[in-house]
Amino acid sequence: MSIVVELNNVHKSFGANTVLKGVSFAVPKGQVVAIIGQSGSGKSTALRCIDRLEIIDDGQIHVCGHQVHGADVDLRALRTDVGIVFQSYNLFPHLTVEQNVMLAPRAVKKRSKVEAAEISDRVLRQVGLLEKAQSYPEQLSGGQQQRVAIARSLAMEPKVMLFDEVTSALDPKLTGEVLRVIEALAADGMTMVLVTHEMEFAAKVADTIIFMHQGKVWETGPGSMLRDPRTPELKEFLAYGL
Repeated sequence: MSIVVELNNVHKSFGANTVLKGVSFAVPKGQVVAIIGQSGSGKSTALRCIDRLEIIDDGQIHVCGHQVHGADVDLRALRTDVGIVFQSYNLFPHLTVEQNVMLAPRAVKKRSKVEAAEISDRVLRQVGLLEKAQSYPEQLSGGQQQRVAIARSLAMEPKVMLFDEVTSALDPKLTGEVLRVIEALAADGMTMVLVTHEMEFAAKVADTIIFMHQGKVWETGPGSMLRDPRTPELKEFLAYGL
């Protein structure tokens, strides 16, 4: 099985604060990896390093054939292959849903207006929001806005999707809407890395769960590891988190 994302002994500090202390893991094509851990454990930083939103201090990151750690990495090409969705939706309020989704395919991939509109229709249907194409972000619920943000990333036809705590600002009903979209993407074979605090969802959808603790990969395993943690640190985290 080909590896799409690989981190090898990655280190990252912010000033005197060392956040990643030799993080290594790999994500095979078509697999879903969920990263869990306490706030400050380094999970979101690790995710942001994959897309080079943060530049690592040491180690190597390979993503879809790109040497992300290299000084000469083509960021435009990298971010065409990697989609990332954050907790905040970052939609343009003055553009309709359709215009938000069409923007990157037209600007980055130079797709025609007709092609971009076809892509928009497809991905909005994928996230269950085709009927909202002409609405503006302020007319949508938080869950709908987050689904538009996912559609916007899918419009670039990425090879891997990254999700950083995408449901943490949503109430349980809206969280369910977004998680169902991610679950459908997993069923379609999309390679994904998601940082999440939704333990039941992680256990259900992820092929591999990575528990990070104090800037390190502390424990790794299938979803069943959340029912039978090996380390006292994961046991304590689950007792607190659940």
